Amino acid sequence: MATVRLEISYDGSGFRGWAAQPGLRTVQGELETALATILREPVQLSVAGRTDAGVHARAQVASFQTGVEVPDDLARRLNGLGPPDIAVTAASEAHEGFDARRDARSRTYCYRVLARDAPDPLERGRALWWPHRVDRELLEACAQATAGTHDFTAFTPSQTEHVRFERDVLRCEWRQQGEVLVLLIEADAFMRNMVRVLVGTMLGGVEPDGFRRLLEGRPRSEAGATAPAHGLYLESVRY
Repeated sequence: MATVRLEISYDGSGFRGWAAQPGLRTVQGELETALATILREPVQLSVAGRTDAGVHARAQVASFQTGVEVPDDLARRLNGLGPPDIAVTAASEAHEGFDARRDARSRTYCYRVLARDAPDPLERGRALWWPHRVDRELLEACAQATAGTHDFTAFTPSQTEHVRFERDVLRCEWRQQGEVLVLLIEADAFMRNMVRVLVGTMLGGVEPDGFRRLLEGRPRSEAGATAPAHGLYLESVRY
């Protein structure tokens, strides 16, 4: 059996997330359909980050096992068969037993906020337009508090399949890129909507002391709104 690693980028606007769902357009579904056509056998992809509906990816990583010969130009063939909102940037043979999800040591997400009075049509669907006051010192204090090991119960939906709410955030910082504010956050793993609720809570103006209390396992109702999906990107995966 050969193990193949795929590196993928996609515009999440037209997908109901990564995970295959009957009757819905998903990134996994599109890729597995194209792979089955090329390899003439069904495959099941493992993925580093199961992005939600509307979330983008710059450097997603997926893997699969197959008993058939894999063409050297697999990435080119996938890009020829697949839709224009998915790009396979690399396809290579991985070591035996490699699993994109299980072997990932950390994932990095970014959330983009266009913080200015007027919208930008070229950022539509790419960044959250935020025409309200932004307190950079408050944002940076909250980001600094996020780094470390905390209970993120307040930052994921109350109805959840998660049984462990503690996550180890390796770094969390706001950066200015032109007129766009970018939150970069790296952690061992993320819960559903975790980054989006962190962003919504920070932008909502919570004071640093109150934010730190939220990191002690407070209920979801005490945190802020969930920021829209279109500002969120899976930036990279570390192995």
